Amino acid sequence: MTYVQGFLLAVPDANKAAYTELAEASARVFRAHGALSVVETWGVSVPDGKVTSFPMAVKLEKDESVVFSWITWPDKETADTAMEPSMKELEQLMGGDMSKMPFDGMRMIWGGFETIVEA
Repeated sequence: MTYVQGFLLAVPDANKAAYTELAEASARVFRAHGALSVVETWGVSVPDGKVTSFPMAVKLEKDESVVFSWITWPDKETADTAMEPSMKELEQLMGGDMSKMPFDGMRMIWGGFETIVEA
């Protein structure tokens, strides 16, 4: 079964075009290093919760949207092997300055998941 890396973050609405451009470039890099697919989604129906929610998880601020993304890999080993060179390439794309990301990386949530059902 495949291995999935998932990401949840808040992106300022004013940075949607810059984020989309970065996401497209990132997808090319991850695919070149063995990813099976890369999906980036922009929240359009992401309700606030009373106890938990996507907006609460990323500490969503006014004029921001939740972004939910995932990378599908053939297995965890491929993902682990690909991550270091992929991040180096992405850093180069950012001119060596990762602080230029169009979102607050401190509020990004991520994790790796083994697939248990794939229909």
